[in-house]
Amino acid sequence: MGDIDKKTLYENLARHLHQGVIGAPLSPSLLKILEIMFTEEEAEVALRLPFENKTLGEIERLIPDKAPRLENILSAMAKNGTVFTLQKPGKKRVYRLLPTVVGFAEAPFWPGVPSEKARKLAPLWIQYRNEGFGEELSRNIPAVRVIPIDRSLRNSSEILPFDRIREKMKTVKYFAVSKCPCRQMMAYEGKGCSHSLENCLHFNDMGRYVVEQGMGREISMEEAVRILEEADGEGLVHTVENLDGFMSMICNCCGCCCVFLQTQKKMNLRMISSSNYVSKVDSESCAGCGTCCRRCPMDAVAVDDSGTAKVDAERCIGCGVCAPTCPTGAIALVLRQDVSAPPDVGEFLAKRYLAPAG
Repeated sequence: MGDIDKKTLYENLARHLHQGVIGAPLSPSLLKILEIMFTEEEAEVALRLPFENKTLGEIERLIPDKAPRLENILSAMAKNGTVFTLQKPGKKRVYRLLPTVVGFAEAPFWPGVPSEKARKLAPLWIQYRNEGFGEELSRNIPAVRVIPIDRSLRNSSEILPFDRIREKMKTVKYFAVSKCPCRQMMAYEGKGCSHSLENCLHFNDMGRYVVEQGMGREISMEEAVRILEEADGEGLVHTVENLDGFMSMICNCCGCCCVFLQTQKKMNLRMISSSNYVSKVDSESCAGCGTCCRRCPMDAVAVDDSGTAKVDAERCIGCGVCAPTCPTGAIALVLRQDVSAPPDVGEFLAKRYLAPAG
């Protein structure tokens, strides 16, 4: 690659990573993150790695000067969470560069094992949100969307096909679970919460990767469903990729730690695509106890002077965590007036790249 100084190397890597679907805007915090996540040799390799799956032979042709050691370098990067790798039966192993999200932002935290690396990374990722990463996550179209708790619907027949999460899980071939990165980051900063950690779900290829690299464990579909039900009880928000017909993960997010929910509240950025539902209160049966207010992750519900809960429809993301514990059943999800399906891959990519990434 020629002789370039260390600072330039990592700046070039940042620019390369910024070409991902979810990019990496150059900032002081990002450069520190990259120095922790990539050795200089790994940064040189990453600069020439694509975001599409390639076999070792194909990558050796892209990076011939590293060919003798390339397999070992890629294996180390996969273990570190900067490279995805997978070998399906009867197929050659493939590799690709992981983006920020879902990727090297979460990977060091997925195992849930305290480490010096995670301790250093936590404040940097939190700071990076304020240095442009928050805007990047919300650029043109949210990267994730809310899946409502189906038992929170006033009329269960109104659940839309793309929101039938348990039906979708029946098509999944492989299930895995790891620890929540966001809650761990906040805990390292002394701002953690009491919510469960082991509820970051991964499916199919990403699930196999997480388990192979020691970042999580394989589970059954029954255990995955149980984790979702326990998340419902805790008042956690189910989020998935904002794509129709695709689901490689389900996050179970809390309003106190989740980077998406927190950033949407604090920076007024559209980080999450709301569900097609909104909470509605039956004022006649509302007891004004405030349970729904305390559970709402977006501070969208408040008890007014009349002692009745009121919902701010603009702030409500339609998650439904307010409903299951309402003692009088006064609050529930109803369909919004405007209903839309999540975008397909082509529409999503077109919107993500509508404006220059910077």
